[in-house]
Amino acid sequence: MKRFLNISNNTKGVFLMLLGQLSFAINDTFVKLMVQISENNFSTLSIIFLRGFFASIFILLVIILFTQNNLKTAFKNKISYLRGIFEVLTAAFFFAGLIMMPMANVYTLLMTAPFIVTLYSFFILKEKVGIRRWAAVMIGFIGVIIVINPQNLEFGLLFILPIISAFFLTLRDVVTKKIVNKRNSLDITLITSILVMIFSGIGAFVSNTEIQFYNLTYIFISSLFLTSGYVCSVLTIYFAPLSLTASIRYSVIVFGIILGYLLLGEEPSLNMIFGAIIITASGLFVIKREKDLGKID
Repeated sequence: MKRFLNISNNTKGVFLMLLGQLSFAINDTFVKLMVQISENNFSTLSIIFLRGFFASIFILLVIILFTQNNLKTAFKNKISYLRGIFEVLTAAFFFAGLIMMPMANVYTLLMTAPFIVTLYSFFILKEKVGIRRWAAVMIGFIGVIIVINPQNLEFGLLFILPIISAFFLTLRDVVTKKIVNKRNSLDITLITSILVMIFSGIGAFVSNTEIQFYNLTYIFISSLFLTSGYVCSVLTIYFAPLSLTASIRYSVIVFGIILGYLLLGEEPSLNMIFGAIIITASGLFVIKREKDLGKID
C-alpha cells in the first residue's frame, strides 16, 4: 500500500483505470450470466437493483468505519446528483445492449468514449494531447474496428445503444473531473450507487419484474466488483488527466473477450483476438511513452 502511495499520480491513474475496467467487466459478466440463468431479459432491472443495494451498503460502511466524512455534506452536493444521473443513463443504455448483444460487440461500440473524452479534454479542458497520444487513440480504434468486423454485422437500432451509453459516460467523467478531490471520492460513489439502485428499482416496479433473490451469491459478488469499479472510475479522474487514461479504457474489450469466453461461452473470432492485440498494444504504447517522459513510474 505504501509503495502505491509513493508512485506518481499519472501511474496511479493508469493503474486505477485498468483495475476499474477489469472490475466493471467482471460485474457485467455476472449480470449477463444471471439474466441468462433467469431466461428473462427484464430480470436485469431487479438484478441491478439488488446489486446497487449491496454496493450502497458496502460504500456506506466504508465511509462510516474508515473515513471522517460528513454524510450530510455528501448529500448536499448537487453536482454529485448530476453525475449520478449520467451514470444511470450510461448503465441503462449499456445493459440494454449487453443483454441483446455479445459482450465484445457492446464493449467495442462503447469504446467510442475514448475519442469523445480525448476531444473534450483537448478542446474544452485544454489538456495537452501530443501526437503520440492521439496516435495511440487512433490505433486503439483501429483495433476496435477489427474486433467488431463491420462487414459481417447487420447494423440496426441495437448498435446505437452502446454509443449513446458512451456519450453519457463521457459526460459523467467530465462532471467528475470538476468535483472530485481527495476527500469526496467515496461520497460521489455513494450518491451514484444509490441513484442507480433507485432508478433500476423503479424500472423493475413499472415493468412488474419480480426481484430475483435466488441469485444472491452472484449478485453479492457482482456488487463487490461494481463498488471497486465505481471507486476506481472516480479516483482515476482525480489522479490523472482524462486524455491520458482515455486509451487505457480500451482494455475493457480485452477483459470482455476473455470473460465472455470463460463464463458465457462466447467464442472469440480471429478478428476479435487480432483486434484485442492491437488494442492492448495501443494502451502499452501510452504507458511506455509516459514512462519515457518520466510522468509515470
